Amino acid sequence: MNIRFVGIITKRNTPKVQQQGNELAAWFSRQGVRAELDRVDPEMDMLVILGGDGTLLHVADQASRYDLPVVGINMGYLGFLTEVAVDEMYHVLRAIMASRVNIERRMMLNIRLVSAAPPRDAPPVFALNEVAIVKGNAEKVISLCSWADEEYITTYKADGLIISTPTGSTAYNLSAGGPIVHPELEVLLVTPICPFMLESRPLLLSPQTRISTRLAAPAGDVKVMVDGRFSGDMRENDYLVVEAAAKPLRLISSPHKGYFSILRNKLNWGGRDPAEHSRPKLAALRQEP
Repeated sequence: MNIRFVGIITKRNTPKVQQQGNELAAWFSRQGVRAELDRVDPEMDMLVILGGDGTLLHVADQASRYDLPVVGINMGYLGFLTEVAVDEMYHVLRAIMASRVNIERRMMLNIRLVSAAPPRDAPPVFALNEVAIVKGNAEKVISLCSWADEEYITTYKADGLIISTPTGSTAYNLSAGGPIVHPELEVLLVTPICPFMLESRPLLLSPQTRISTRLAAPAGDVKVMVDGRFSGDMRENDYLVVEAAAKPLRLISSPHKGYFSILRNKLNWGGRDPAEHSRPKLAALRQEP
C-alpha cells in the first residue's frame, strides 16, 4: 500500500488513548507520512483506530463510503474488530506500509425507517454489525410482520428483532442466541430476541434479499438501534427496510491472528492450537479410500 496520508481516530475523552494518538502521529511523521487526529478525509489512504470496537463502529460508515482501509488497534475491552494489540502496533503498521497484509471486505447494512403517519422515508443509515428493533418496557412482547423481498416470513412476537451482518454475528446476535458466521460469508442474519414462540429460530438469508419488518400492533416504546446507537422510534405500521449496502468496509486484519484464534481468545473457548505435527494434512484427507 502506498501510504502518504492517514487518519488516526481515537476513543473520545480518554487521555491515555489521546496520548497514544499523538505519539502515533509523530511516528508517522518520521516515516514521511502525513497524519491527522480524529478526522476522516476522502483523500486519506488509511484510517488507524485507537480504542475498542465501538470506536471503529463510529467511523465505519464514512470509511466504507470513501473506500478507506481501516486497521483497529485494541485499547478497549473485547476487540473483535480492533484486533491488533498495542504491543504489535508498529510492527503491523510497518507490514501495512510494505503491503504485507490482508484486507477483508466486510458487509455493511443499508437501513431505512419508513414512517406510516405521516408518510415519510427517512434517509438511510449504515451499520457494520446490526440493526435491532427493541422494546423499551417489559410489559408485553411486540409483533413484527416480516418479509424477505415480497415473500412473507412470519410475524415475530418477541422482545425485538436483530438483523445483522456476519461481522455482527459475534455482537448482539450472539447474545440473543444467533449463530456465529464467518465474516468471509455474505449472508443476512435475522434473529428474534426472546421470542414468545420457541419455534421462532434465527434465519440466514441471501445478501441480495431485502428484509422488511412492520410493527403490527400498538406498542408503547419501540426503538431502532444501529450498531448500539439510537436511530429512531418505531410506531405502529412503520416499516424498517434492511439490505446489504453497496460498499463494504475494507478491514485490515492482523497478520498474526486468524479468525478462530480471536474467537478462542475473546469467547474463552477451551483448548489450545495443537502442535503442527498433530494437525490433519489436507492432502491426506483428500485421498481416495
